Amino acid sequence: MNQKPPPGELCLDHLGHFVPDLNAAAAVWEKLGFAVTPVSSHSVAGKPAGTANRCVMLEEGYIELLAPTLDTPHAQRVRSRMQRFVGVHLACFGTPNAAAEHRRLADHGFEPEPPVKLQRKVERGGLARFNVVYVAPGKMPEGRVQYCEHLTPGQVWRKKYVNQGVRLSAVYVATGDPAQAAARWARFTGLLPRRTKDGIRLETARGAVVIGSRFPWKTPPAPALAGYALSVTDAVAFLRQCEKAGLKVRGNAVTLPPALGGAWLITGLR
Repeated sequence: MNQKPPPGELCLDHLGHFVPDLNAAAAVWEKLGFAVTPVSSHSVAGKPAGTANRCVMLEEGYIELLAPTLDTPHAQRVRSRMQRFVGVHLACFGTPNAAAEHRRLADHGFEPEPPVKLQRKVERGGLARFNVVYVAPGKMPEGRVQYCEHLTPGQVWRKKYVNQGVRLSAVYVATGDPAQAAARWARFTGLLPRRTKDGIRLETARGAVVIGSRFPWKTPPAPALAGYALSVTDAVAFLRQCEKAGLKVRGNAVTLPPALGGAWLITGLR
Protein backbone atom coordinates (compact mmCIF):
# COMPACT_ATOMS: atom_id res chain seq x y z
CA MET A 1 0.00 0.00 0.00
CA ASN A 2 1.82 3.10 -1.27
CA GLN A 3 0.20 6.22 0.16
CA LYS A 4 2.96 8.64 -0.85
CA PRO A 5 2.62 10.05 -4.40
CA PRO A 6 5.51 9.54 -6.85
CA PRO A 7 7.78 12.44 -7.85
CA GLY A 8 5.98 15.13 -9.84
CA GLU A 9 2.50 14.18 -8.65
CA LEU A 10 0.19 14.98 -5.75
CA CYS A 11 -2.81 13.29 -4.16
CA LEU A 12 -5.71 14.13 -1.88
CA ASP A 13 -3.93 12.96 1.24
CA HIS A 14 -6.44 13.67 4.00
CA LEU A 15 -9.28 15.87 5.18
CA GLY A 16 -9.84 17.16 8.71
CA HIS A 17 -12.88 17.77 10.88
CA PHE A 18 -12.38 20.41 13.56
CA VAL A 19 -14.31 19.05 16.54
CA PRO A 20 -14.85 19.98 20.21
CA ASP A 21 -14.66 16.39 21.47
CA LEU A 22 -12.38 13.83 19.83
CA ASN A 23 -14.04 10.82 21.41
CA ALA A 24 -17.57 11.92 20.50
CA ALA A 25 -16.46 12.49 16.90
CA ALA A 26 -14.73 9.11 16.79
CA ALA A 27 -17.87 7.42 18.12
CA VAL A 28 -19.75 8.35 14.92
CA TRP A 29 -17.28 6.30 12.91
CA GLU A 30 -17.01 3.48 15.45
CA LYS A 31 -20.78 2.99 15.41
CA LEU A 32 -20.43 2.17 11.70
CA GLY A 33 -17.68 -0.34 12.40
CA PHE A 34 -14.64 1.80 11.58
CA ALA A 35 -11.39 1.52 13.49
CA VAL A 36 -10.18 4.90 14.81
CA THR A 37 -6.65 5.56 16.05
CA PRO A 38 -5.99 6.54 19.69
CA VAL A 39 -5.53 10.18 20.70
CA SER A 40 -2.19 11.58 19.53
CA SER A 41 -0.81 15.05 20.29
CA HIS A 42 1.17 17.10 17.77
CA SER A 43 4.51 18.72 18.48
CA VAL A 44 6.85 21.09 16.65
CA ALA A 45 10.56 21.19 17.52
CA GLY A 46 9.86 19.08 20.59
CA LYS A 47 7.20 21.43 21.95
CA PRO A 48 3.41 20.90 22.06
CA ALA A 49 1.72 22.33 18.95
CA GLY A 50 -1.57 22.81 20.76
CA THR A 51 -3.62 20.24 18.88
CA ALA A 52 -4.39 16.53 19.13
CA ASN A 53 -6.07 14.13 16.75
CA ARG A 54 -7.67 10.77 16.18
CA CYS A 55 -7.63 9.42 12.65
CA VAL A 56 -9.76 7.18 10.45
CA MET A 57 -7.21 5.53 8.17
CA LEU A 58 -8.57 4.41 4.82
CA GLU A 59 -7.37 2.16 2.03
CA GLU A 60 -6.51 5.42 0.25
CA GLY A 61 -6.16 8.64 2.23
CA TYR A 62 -7.52 9.27 5.70
CA ILE A 63 -9.78 11.49 7.79
CA GLU A 64 -8.35 13.47 10.70
CA LEU A 65 -10.42 14.46 13.73
CA LEU A 66 -8.66 17.50 15.13
CA ALA A 67 -9.16 19.41 18.39
CA PRO A 68 -7.18 22.13 20.23
CA THR A 69 -5.44 21.23 23.46
CA LEU A 70 -3.39 24.34 24.34
CA ASP A 71 -3.56 28.09 23.79
CA THR A 72 -1.09 28.32 20.90
CA PRO A 73 -1.55 30.36 17.67
CA HIS A 74 -2.42 27.20 15.69
CA ALA A 75 -4.84 26.04 18.37
CA GLN A 76 -6.42 29.49 18.42
CA ARG A 77 -7.06 29.24 14.67
CA VAL A 78 -8.65 25.82 15.15
CA ARG A 79 -10.77 27.09 18.06
CA SER A 80 -11.85 30.17 16.08
CA ARG A 81 -13.18 28.02 13.23
CA MET A 82 -14.84 25.66 15.69
CA GLN A 83 -16.72 28.56 17.24
CA ARG A 84 -18.34 29.20 13.84
CA PHE A 85 -19.37 25.61 13.28
CA VAL A 86 -18.01 22.10 13.61
CA GLY A 87 -17.20 20.39 10.34
CA VAL A 88 -14.67 19.87 7.57
CA HIS A 89 -12.13 22.67 7.72
CA LEU A 90 -8.88 21.10 6.54
CA ALA A 91 -7.88 19.74 3.13
CA CYS A 92 -4.37 18.42 2.70
CA PHE A 93 -2.61 17.44 -0.49
CA GLY A 94 0.11 14.82 -0.33
CA THR A 95 3.37 15.69 -2.04
CA PRO A 96 6.76 13.98 -2.36
CA ASN A 97 8.51 17.36 -2.04
CA ALA A 98 7.15 19.94 0.40
CA ALA A 99 10.04 22.35 -0.25
CA ALA A 100 9.24 22.48 -3.97
CA GLU A 101 5.56 23.15 -3.22
CA HIS A 102 6.57 25.96 -0.87
CA ARG A 103 8.63 27.63 -3.61
CA ARG A 104 5.83 27.26 -6.16
CA LEU A 105 3.18 28.66 -3.79
CA ALA A 106 5.43 31.64 -3.02
CA ASP A 107 5.88 32.29 -6.76
CA HIS A 108 2.09 32.28 -7.20
CA GLY A 109 1.40 34.79 -4.42
CA PHE A 110 0.04 32.46 -1.73
CA GLU A 111 2.51 33.73 0.89
CA PRO A 112 3.27 30.34 2.44
CA GLU A 113 4.45 30.25 6.02
CA PRO A 114 7.91 28.76 6.70
CA PRO A 115 7.71 24.95 6.30
CA VAL A 116 6.86 23.17 9.54
CA LYS A 117 8.41 19.91 10.72
CA LEU A 118 5.43 18.36 12.48
CA GLN A 119 5.46 15.12 14.43
CA ARG A 120 3.29 13.09 16.75
CA LYS A 121 3.81 9.98 18.81
CA VAL A 122 2.03 6.78 17.89
CA GLU A 123 1.69 3.48 19.69
CA ARG A 124 4.67 1.44 20.87
CA GLY A 125 7.07 4.37 20.80
CA GLY A 126 6.63 5.14 17.11
CA LEU A 127 6.92 8.65 15.74
CA ALA A 128 5.01 9.96 12.73
CA ARG A 129 6.89 12.80 11.03
CA PHE A 130 5.77 15.24 8.33
CA ASN A 131 6.94 18.31 6.45
CA VAL A 132 3.91 20.61 6.22
CA VAL A 133 3.33 23.76 4.17
CA TYR A 134 0.63 26.24 5.28
CA VAL A 135 -0.41 29.36 3.41
CA ALA A 136 -1.32 32.75 4.81
CA PRO A 137 -4.82 32.97 6.32
CA GLY A 138 -7.33 34.16 3.74
CA LYS A 139 -5.36 32.97 0.71
CA MET A 140 -7.56 29.86 0.63
CA PRO A 141 -10.73 31.14 2.35
CA GLU A 142 -12.56 27.81 2.21
CA GLY A 143 -10.51 26.40 5.06
CA ARG A 144 -7.06 25.26 6.11
CA VAL A 145 -5.71 24.06 2.75
CA GLN A 146 -2.16 22.76 2.90
CA TYR A 147 0.51 20.37 1.67
CA CYS A 148 2.06 17.45 3.54
CA GLU A 149 5.12 15.35 2.80
CA HIS A 150 5.00 12.06 4.68
CA LEU A 151 8.42 11.13 6.05
CA THR A 152 7.17 8.01 7.88
CA PRO A 153 4.03 6.75 6.08
CA GLY A 154 4.34 3.35 7.74
CA GLN A 155 3.80 5.00 11.13
CA VAL A 156 0.61 6.70 9.89
CA TRP A 157 -1.07 3.86 7.95
CA ARG A 158 -0.55 1.14 10.56
CA LYS A 159 -2.14 -2.08 9.35
CA LYS A 160 -4.48 -2.71 12.29
CA TYR A 161 -6.12 0.71 11.88
CA VAL A 162 -6.55 0.73 8.10
CA ASN A 163 -10.21 0.38 7.13
CA GLN A 164 -10.09 -1.73 3.99
CA GLY A 165 -12.58 -1.25 1.17
CA VAL A 166 -13.01 2.50 1.83
CA ARG A 167 -11.21 5.26 -0.05
CA LEU A 168 -11.20 9.05 0.16
CA SER A 169 -12.13 10.03 -3.39
CA ALA A 170 -13.09 13.74 -3.44
CA VAL A 171 -13.50 16.95 -1.45
CA TYR A 172 -16.37 19.35 -2.24
CA VAL A 173 -15.77 23.09 -2.18
CA ALA A 174 -18.73 25.48 -1.83
CA THR A 175 -18.30 28.97 -3.25
CA GLY A 176 -20.33 31.82 -4.66
CA ASP A 177 -18.12 32.05 -7.74
CA PRO A 178 -17.03 28.58 -8.91
CA ALA A 179 -15.01 29.80 -11.91
CA GLN A 180 -12.95 32.21 -9.82
CA ALA A 181 -12.43 29.69 -7.02
CA ALA A 182 -11.44 26.97 -9.51
CA ALA A 183 -8.81 29.25 -11.04
CA ARG A 184 -7.33 29.88 -7.58
CA TRP A 185 -7.37 26.16 -6.66
CA ALA A 186 -5.73 25.42 -10.01
CA ARG A 187 -2.88 27.80 -9.17
CA PHE A 188 -2.60 26.29 -5.70
CA THR A 189 -2.40 22.70 -6.98
CA GLY A 190 -0.94 23.09 -10.46
CA LEU A 191 -3.89 21.09 -11.82
CA LEU A 192 -6.12 21.81 -14.80
CA PRO A 193 -9.82 22.37 -13.98
CA ARG A 194 -12.61 20.94 -16.16
CA ARG A 195 -16.36 21.37 -16.05
CA THR A 196 -18.54 18.38 -15.18
CA LYS A 197 -22.20 17.93 -14.26
CA ASP A 198 -21.22 18.00 -10.56
CA GLY A 199 -19.15 21.18 -10.76
CA ILE A 200 -15.66 22.22 -11.76
CA ARG A 201 -13.32 19.31 -11.12
CA LEU A 202 -9.56 19.10 -10.52
CA GLU A 203 -8.12 15.58 -10.58
CA THR A 204 -5.06 14.63 -8.55
CA ALA A 205 -3.22 11.34 -8.99
CA ARG A 206 -5.59 10.00 -6.31
CA GLY A 207 -8.71 11.93 -5.38
CA ALA A 208 -10.40 15.05 -6.77
CA VAL A 209 -11.48 18.56 -5.83
CA VAL A 210 -15.04 19.43 -6.92
CA ILE A 211 -15.99 23.11 -6.81
CA GLY A 212 -19.57 24.35 -7.05
CA SER A 213 -22.17 26.73 -5.67
CA ARG A 214 -24.73 24.05 -4.75
CA PHE A 215 -24.57 20.41 -3.69
CA PRO A 216 -27.37 17.91 -2.88
CA TRP A 217 -27.04 18.39 0.89
CA LYS A 218 -27.12 21.32 3.28
CA THR A 219 -23.76 23.04 3.11
CA PRO A 220 -22.13 25.58 5.44
CA PRO A 221 -22.04 29.23 4.30
CA ALA A 222 -19.66 29.73 1.37
CA PRO A 223 -16.75 29.81 1.06
CA ALA A 224 -16.34 26.44 2.78
CA LEU A 225 -15.32 22.83 2.49
CA ALA A 226 -18.79 21.36 2.07
CA GLY A 227 -18.07 17.64 2.52
CA TYR A 228 -16.29 14.76 0.85
CA ALA A 229 -16.79 11.54 -1.05
CA LEU A 230 -16.07 8.08 0.31
CA SER A 231 -15.84 5.24 -2.18
CA VAL A 232 -16.88 1.95 -0.58
CA THR A 233 -17.13 -1.66 -1.67
CA ASP A 234 -20.94 -1.78 -1.45
CA ALA A 235 -22.52 1.69 -1.49
CA VAL A 236 -26.10 0.46 -1.03
CA ALA A 237 -25.22 -1.63 2.03
CA PHE A 238 -23.16 1.20 3.52
CA LEU A 239 -25.97 3.73 3.12
CA ARG A 240 -28.37 1.29 4.74
CA GLN A 241 -25.92 0.92 7.61
CA CYS A 242 -25.78 4.71 7.98
CA GLU A 243 -29.58 4.85 8.25
CA LYS A 244 -29.58 2.14 10.92
CA ALA A 245 -26.99 4.16 12.85
CA GLY A 246 -29.37 7.14 12.88
CA LEU A 247 -27.61 9.25 10.26
CA LYS A 248 -29.66 11.33 7.83
CA VAL A 249 -29.47 9.79 4.34
CA ARG A 250 -30.83 11.40 1.20
CA GLY A 251 -29.98 9.60 -2.01
CA ASN A 252 -26.28 8.87 -1.67
CA ALA A 253 -25.60 11.89 0.59
CA VAL A 254 -25.17 11.44 4.34
CA THR A 255 -25.51 14.42 6.68
CA LEU A 256 -23.23 13.95 9.66
CA PRO A 257 -24.29 14.68 13.27
CA PRO A 258 -23.12 17.77 15.23
CA ALA A 259 -20.31 15.82 16.92
CA LEU A 260 -18.60 15.56 13.52
CA GLY A 261 -20.24 18.03 11.12
CA GLY A 262 -20.19 18.05 7.33
CA ALA A 263 -21.46 15.48 4.86
CA TRP A 264 -20.44 12.38 2.95
CA LEU A 265 -21.24 11.49 -0.64
CA ILE A 266 -21.08 7.70 -0.90
CA THR A 267 -20.03 6.06 -4.16
CA GLY A 268 -19.11 2.51 -5.13
CA LEU A 269 -15.51 1.46 -5.73
CA ARG A 270 -14.60 1.24 -9.40
